[in-house]
Amino acid sequence: MDLDFSEAQYELAAEARRFLEKQCTPAHVREHIDDPAAWSRALWKQMADLGWMGLPFAEEHGGLGMGFLDIVLLLGELGRSLAPVPYFSSVAQAGTAIDRAGSDAQRARWLPGIASGDRIGAFAYADEHGFSDVSMEAARDGDIWRLSGIKRVVLDAPAADLFVVAANADGAERLFVVEDGFEVTPRAGFDLTRPVGDVAFDGARAEPLDGAPAAVYRLIVAGTCAEMIGVAGAVLDMTVAYSKDRVQFGRPIGSFQAIKHHCAQMATLLDASTAATAYGCLAADADSEDAQIAVSAAKSYASDACGEIAAIGIQVHGGIAYTWEHDMHLYARRIKTLQAYAADAHWHREVIAQLADL
Repeated sequence: MDLDFSEAQYELAAEARRFLEKQCTPAHVREHIDDPAAWSRALWKQMADLGWMGLPFAEEHGGLGMGFLDIVLLLGELGRSLAPVPYFSSVAQAGTAIDRAGSDAQRARWLPGIASGDRIGAFAYADEHGFSDVSMEAARDGDIWRLSGIKRVVLDAPAADLFVVAANADGAERLFVVEDGFEVTPRAGFDLTRPVGDVAFDGARAEPLDGAPAAVYRLIVAGTCAEMIGVAGAVLDMTVAYSKDRVQFGRPIGSFQAIKHHCAQMATLLDASTAATAYGCLAADADSEDAQIAVSAAKSYASDACGEIAAIGIQVHGGIAYTWEHDMHLYARRIKTLQAYAADAHWHREVIAQLADL
């Protein structure tokens, strides 16, 4: 297994960073935080014109014929800019679920709309007990499956017109696609830069995906880590820049040994998280034998490490980091929500312990 990304993938990430630095400024992000259902349709259109939505999907389904690994670094760049768009939900979660677990007919039916950006998907997993348990039951109505119940805190639900839903069917957990028969209630989330909502299904007609959900979940966990280290990288860069500009006792605070130690610690944590995430993404994409351990190791480590990076960044910035005008709190909020998303560090350590017979 090649343990690095390709030159073309790094070039895509560099191009994405240049684009987002220009088009997704902090001011643009803040335009969408007062409305809990808001997201940037203008930025979404620009991204669609660049072909980003179609990157991981086959050409016959309206994509560019690349793959999941080609969006991993892009997810990091979108996290770095706190882009208020449903890319992670629509492409990396719902689209990937259909691509990996769906039939040829299902891919042909739904992926072209997702790949063009004309349709937006979201992944509805959590019921009452979070990522660790699915309580919703799918019921048969002749040859039709129907779903009833509520999925809580669904990322980008207010923007979605299609949901991939996890539910129990005939004693096994399965994924279903739902296009209508649902009602979304936007709700205020801790992360102010992306919308969330509860999704109520009332006998909604649902089409089952044939593939097992486990491989899809691993890719979602890996994608979560990819976005999280992008956010943490931005925190590190902001902190280093601030330590060079902030003057105390007649000299930049970055010249003080204690601040140097803080920044070095942040960089070390980020490097280790990046390495664990890279292997987790590669293993999940290849569906290797150690894929579950790899993604759980990445999520458990990166969750703790990126949380510490955010905490150190706030400490170095001091009181200004707690003000509404400074952007640091927005990055800390994104990291905090990603720590919990796709199960927290404790849950993934339990998975590793069980797989290792500990």
